[in-house]
Amino acid sequence: MFFVENISLLTFTPLDILYAALIFMWAGFVRSGLGFGGAALGLPLMLFIYDQPLFWLPVIGTHLLFFSGLTLRSRIDDVDWAYLKRSNVYILPAALVGVAGLISLPSEWLVIFIYSITLLYAVLWLLDIQVKSNEGWTDKFLLTFGGYVAGTSLTGAPLMVAVYMRNVSKEQLRNTLFVLWFALVSIKMSAFWLLDVPLHFMTALLLLPVAAVGHVIGLKAHEAILHNDAVFKRVIGGVLLVICVLGLSLRYQ
Repeated sequence: MFFVENISLLTFTPLDILYAALIFMWAGFVRSGLGFGGAALGLPLMLFIYDQPLFWLPVIGTHLLFFSGLTLRSRIDDVDWAYLKRSNVYILPAALVGVAGLISLPSEWLVIFIYSITLLYAVLWLLDIQVKSNEGWTDKFLLTFGGYVAGTSLTGAPLMVAVYMRNVSKEQLRNTLFVLWFALVSIKMSAFWLLDVPLHFMTALLLLPVAAVGHVIGLKAHEAILHNDAVFKRVIGGVLLVICVLGLSLRYQ
C-alpha cells in the first residue's frame, strides 16, 4: 500500500530545508544542462533527507512538467515527433506497469530499487562505459526497461537516452526528450491524483524558485556540458557511487 503522511517542506528542520533547496537547484541544473537526469542525480540525495520516494516524486514531477513546458513553449516545432511515436509503443506500456509498482510496492523496496539503479549509472559513468543501442532487440529492451524504471522512480532517462541519441538528431534531442518526460510524468501525476496520493504542491511551489535558478544555469551551461560530457559524467559517477553505497549501507547497518 502506498505511503501517505501529512507533511510538507515546512515541517523539516531549517538545515534539511537548506539541503533540499540545494539538491533541487542541482536537479534543475542537470535537467536543463543535459536534457535528462534531474531525478536520477537528485532523488538519491533527497532520500537522505526523507526516505519516502512518494513524498519526493510528485514534487519532482510538478517541477518537470513546469520546466519542460516552459522550455518547449517556443521549441515545440523542433521535435522529432515521428521517432517519439515509434518509441512510445515500448515506453508507455512499460511506464504504466512501473507506476503500478510504485503505488503497490513497499517503500523500503522502492528505496533499494532507486539506489540500485543509480548505482548502476554511477559505475557506468565512472568507468566511462557507454550504454549502446542498435537496431533490434537492444533498442526495444532499453526503451522498455527505461520506461519501466521511469514509471517506478523517474530515473530511467539514461537508458532511453542511449537509444534516442542514435535515432534523433543532436539539434532535436533535448526538445524531443522533454516531450517524452512531459508525457511520462503526466501519466504518473494522473495516477497519483486518481489514487489520492498527496501531490505536495506547497512543497513543489516553495522549491520552485531554487529549481528555477538551477534550470537557468543549466540552460546557459548546456553547450559546455555537451563538449565535456565524458569528464562531467565521470566526476558525477564517482560522487553517485559514494552516495549510493552510503545510502544502501545505512539501510542495513
